[in-house]
Amino acid sequence: MRALLLIVTFCLSLTSAASAQQPIATPDSQHASAQSSNAPANAPVPVPEPSEKALSYYRSGIVLWIVNILWGLLIPALFLFTGFSARIRDWARQVGQKWFSIISRIDDLFYPRKIFTPFARIGNTLFIIAGVYFAIFLIINFAIDFPLSYYQGYVREHAYGLSNQTLGKWFGDELTGLLIAVVVGFLFLWVLYLLLKKSPRRWWLYTGLLAIPFLILSILVAPIWIDPLFNKFGPMKNKELESKILQLAKRAGIEGGRVYEVAKSEDTKTLNAYVTGFGATKRIVLWDTTIAKLDEDELLFVMGHEMGHYALGHVWKTILFLSLLIIATLYAIHRTAGWLINKFHRRFGFTELSDVASLPLIILLFSAYFLIVGPIALAFSRHTEHEADRFGLEITRNNRAAATAFVKLQQENLAVPRSNILVKLWQSSHPTFGERIDFANEYRPWEKGEALRYGDLFK
Repeated sequence: MRALLLIVTFCLSLTSAASAQQPIATPDSQHASAQSSNAPANAPVPVPEPSEKALSYYRSGIVLWIVNILWGLLIPALFLFTGFSARIRDWARQVGQKWFSIISRIDDLFYPRKIFTPFARIGNTLFIIAGVYFAIFLIINFAIDFPLSYYQGYVREHAYGLSNQTLGKWFGDELTGLLIAVVVGFLFLWVLYLLLKKSPRRWWLYTGLLAIPFLILSILVAPIWIDPLFNKFGPMKNKELESKILQLAKRAGIEGGRVYEVAKSEDTKTLNAYVTGFGATKRIVLWDTTIAKLDEDELLFVMGHEMGHYALGHVWKTILFLSLLIIATLYAIHRTAGWLINKFHRRFGFTELSDVASLPLIILLFSAYFLIVGPIALAFSRHTEHEADRFGLEITRNNRAAATAFVKLQQENLAVPRSNILVKLWQSSHPTFGERIDFANEYRPWEKGEALRYGDLFK
């Protein structure tokens, strides 16, 4: 399932433009914070050295990243070369034929007019076949992936003290995610295969263009229907803090937003805050752990950073940028899939990419090409995060609060301040904490009488 949802997961993780996360304070980080608060207001905040526990977490994370990459290539390859994908397609076709038979019997009631049969023959049969195939394929992947997901998402996070989620809650969230994925795939996968059938030479372009409304729909729907399935959203309890956040949002040009407090402490010791949605779904979201662990100045800088994503149009820019990358990746798949099908069609059990049994091939090729386009997407994300940092500094003008917030985030999230260049290129959606602390210490144009880059956006 990890490889199957790679495109959607990565796109949504970027478009959310969420803040870095932080677990509960450790004695060392509390001591460092106390020292920083007693220092002069303009004194630079030093970049802390990583702890041994942080280095261990960092190194094991690299190993897991490599395992996930190999896993994402191996599993779809096994589905292809064993012919199991074609067998799942056959099962799905049997269901589709039964569906068509039911539709035809209903139409017999309106004889001689055939009201539903033509529509069923053109669309519903493909809809059912693709949907049933996807559901079976995803459930099998979920079962295969479960040991790795359990270790990575539950055992490892508890072992390093980054989670307090119960096993029942974790498993329930996994099942909820699986159900959402099945529903989304059932609703939309058939469109890809309809395009493959109707336009075998341009499907990659049309699919990439359709990614734009799909991502927009996801951003609209997620805050209202998806996020509350995992945690409880409610009004902020601290009304004084809420008033200050709304005042900051007004200065950032964000009008009409509501502030929500999320009960994340039942799941995690980390923190997060973000601005999401647009129009009627626009909202400012704070985890309850964030409110409990950051002081007011640090929290307002984090909110200024998140508001920067909204005010600078990063969501729209990211959607457009990712759509271009998706089009390029799909074109590469289009150019290479035919050769693989011609060479291995007997083992695959299909002769055309428009066959729903080709889904593991599309996933396999996307996973491979993602190793090339991934660093480009992550570089773009790091750029937007850096500019959001700049926005947050300019609107709050509180460099020390920004730097101490990053220090806490580094120490409490078991991060290293300056990662290996390869790790940065292939894994990092944010600048390193060392870079962010340095920037928070140094960026003070208002003290030099220089113009602010985003000053014209402030009200």
